[in-house]
Amino acid sequence: MARPQKEIDKEQFEKLCSMFCTQIEIAEFFDVTDDTIHSWCKRTYKLGFSEVYKRKSSMGKMSVRRKQFEVAMGGNVTMLIWLGKQYLGQADRMNFSEEDGFEFPSDKL
Repeated sequence: MARPQKEIDKEQFEKLCSMFCTQIEIAEFFDVTDDTIHSWCKRTYKLGFSEVYKRKSSMGKMSVRRKQFEVAMGGNVTMLIWLGKQYLGQADRMNFSEEDGFEFPSDKL
């Protein structure tokens, strides 16, 4: 006789994925093995854990990105600079030359 299947709440599972929990962490949360999580994903979504995780964790990525944007638009200069570097190709550049009056350190003291 087969063992009864452990109950895994779909909504809780998806929330854990959106918080970037690992398969092991999700299994520990539900007190099951990682193999049980994989099998449950196959039955529930007709996909393996890794494919389900990719899809469900993307919601977490969107939430983080949205919050970063809100913080930046709220006036957080550090976040504005970081987002500019990440998405707009901006970078800190320091171009000095002797013509600008910059004196390069001498190897001789």
